[in-house]
Amino acid sequence: MSKEQKVIESLLSETDIHINGKHKWDPQINDHKFYKQVIDEGSIGLGEAYMNGLWDCDALDEFFYKVLTAKIETKIKKNLKVLSYIFASRFINKQTKERSKQVAYVHYDIGNDLYKNMLDKRLIYSCAYWENAQNIDEAQEAKLNLICRKLQLEPGMRLLDIGCGWGGLAKYAAENFGVSVVGVTLSKEQVIIAKEVNEGLPVEIRLQDYRDVHEQFDRIVSVGMFEHVGHLNYHHFIKLAHENLTEDGIFLLHTIGSSESVSTTDPWINKYIFPNGMLPSIPQIAKAIDGYFVMEDWHNFGLYYDKTCMAWLNNFKNNWPQIQQHYSNEFYRMWTYYLSVSAASFRARNNHLWQIVLTKKNRKGMYLSVR
Repeated sequence: MSKEQKVIESLLSETDIHINGKHKWDPQINDHKFYKQVIDEGSIGLGEAYMNGLWDCDALDEFFYKVLTAKIETKIKKNLKVLSYIFASRFINKQTKERSKQVAYVHYDIGNDLYKNMLDKRLIYSCAYWENAQNIDEAQEAKLNLICRKLQLEPGMRLLDIGCGWGGLAKYAAENFGVSVVGVTLSKEQVIIAKEVNEGLPVEIRLQDYRDVHEQFDRIVSVGMFEHVGHLNYHHFIKLAHENLTEDGIFLLHTIGSSESVSTTDPWINKYIFPNGMLPSIPQIAKAIDGYFVMEDWHNFGLYYDKTCMAWLNNFKNNWPQIQQHYSNEFYRMWTYYLSVSAASFRARNNHLWQIVLTKKNRKGMYLSVR
């Protein structure tokens, strides 16, 4: 037994995980190179070893849930590459206009067929609201309805959707609440579908950076986009929202959040899934809105994201035969790994899902939130 294997087995001894064990969450090692790669490269090594078939696991989500709750990842040394990334993230703006385009073509422009076979019928790529919902379609529609009710939309209002995705929220708001919508995204693939689904509706879809929007709106919403803004840009993002919102307006921010303030993301996630992404914390958001907005409501339903990720994973696996000719087996393993570790991060309550309602100080009347 190598020294690396001894270290990993020692770390796992603090959990109910056993190398080559019989439980569905036990990792099955296919190549002994696995041990050295994980010890030397940490998170990146673990993920790449899975992508390359050095290990398997029948229940990756359960494996990661146990790892995260035991905080094993903090006990595996970080290599110099990871340390340099952490250093750079604290002082270098990794979410400039040019860098922000990177996540669009690395993650969102990898093929609409992938997302059509993974998401719900509306192509909503954010946490669903599972209260009284029986499936992902119902849960996503419930989320859209919840957002629109929290925004207190009324016919004739003008809504800005920052990070509009494939246009599902814009379509729902226009059809059901009689508002006109401007949706902005950096993804060319999303723009194609968003324009198609909103044809004939008072919806304008733009391939545009949020920093280039300078207009007045009655309501502003941002769903699942703030995670790409970066801590060095939180203040500017909030400032722009404040400038673009009418005095009586409402701004709803829907974002994944972290239990602690950080300036980096998981190295494997950064390399393969969301380049330059970053999860905000409560103090970071509070600091950004200070002096700009009154916080009217803060709703946490992060455990619903676990269920959402698992629904996406099941769809992805079940529909893989329909799209596999366009992707490699390595991609299949990478995507399975990504959705599994994401589900586990919410199950372990490392990550949360927040809907935050913000208004300007001079807004008249009391805001009453809904669930």
